[in-house]
Amino acid sequence: MLIIRPIRSSDFEALYQIAEESGHGFTSLPVNEELLRKKIARVEASFLKQVDKPFDEGYLMVLEDTDTGEVVGTCGLEAAVGMEDAFYHYRLGTEVYYSEQIDVRNEVETLTLCHDYTGAAELCTLFLRSSYRKNNNGRMLSRSRFLFLAQHAQRFGETVIAEMRGESDENGNSPFYDWLQKHFLGIDFVEADYLSGLGQKAFMAEMMPKNAVYVCLLPEDAQKVIGEVHANTRPALNLLQAEGFRCRGYVDIFDGGPTVECNLSDIRSVKESRLLTVNIGDAPESDTNFIISNTQLANYRATSGKLLLTEGSNEVTISPELAAGLLLEQGDEIRILAL
Repeated sequence: MLIIRPIRSSDFEALYQIAEESGHGFTSLPVNEELLRKKIARVEASFLKQVDKPFDEGYLMVLEDTDTGEVVGTCGLEAAVGMEDAFYHYRLGTEVYYSEQIDVRNEVETLTLCHDYTGAAELCTLFLRSSYRKNNNGRMLSRSRFLFLAQHAQRFGETVIAEMRGESDENGNSPFYDWLQKHFLGIDFVEADYLSGLGQKAFMAEMMPKNAVYVCLLPEDAQKVIGEVHANTRPALNLLQAEGFRCRGYVDIFDGGPTVECNLSDIRSVKESRLLTVNIGDAPESDTNFIISNTQLANYRATSGKLLLTEGSNEVTISPELAAGLLLEQGDEIRILAL
């Protein structure tokens, strides 16, 4: 059985391996032992914390194959970004120039450094090992976060965002970043991305252009990738768009990838998820797959399985095996979402 659960300190080696496998552009998991251990400790504290208002909590979960005990994936949520570390974006805008005298009107696209998403919740750290990228495992892992958001909405910002990985080559070089490196930062993309993942962001405020950047003055290859996603990220973007996420003109400051957003209460899967009461017994056969989670916090568990729902009933019968995997007892509630 594949079970999603909160990460714990004993998962460090698995998380470090995932950080190595994830490659360039996966800023939320830099290959750094001290930072990864601190990340796990922060997550463990967040799951135990009493929250009246979202601040800087992080909820990182792992996908465990209970047959082997192996951690094969991760998915994460940030409660409210930018509350302690600055959270930068470029905002795409337009400046209009018009002269009645010469009868010429021009619209010029601009990029302006901003912190507009401060306080927003974030979908992050989605990774699945290649051998498990089948049988809707990736879809289940990604969408399970919407069940967690629906169940614990008070712990998150009202707006939910996701940063999509932008265009870069196999060596981690970004066409968008090249001009920034040449004229402002002076360090390569991989190093800048790594420092950002470490939370060492002072160089951004010190070295990034303070005024709006005119897109038309950038090299043509840099202009072309603004708002474009990496080929490997296209399926994730399609999934989020189906949930109601849209790009509102914000892009990543390093690779130009789009950031998409949606109000938490407007996310399709949040609205469509349902609470049901559990009856543990001989589960009837069904062909309908669901993502299923318990309603706990520190002992959160989620998986996928087939359920037979009875119209008009708020109860569902599940097998003892499924109940054990989700830490459920007779009469407990589950939250479900059709796959």
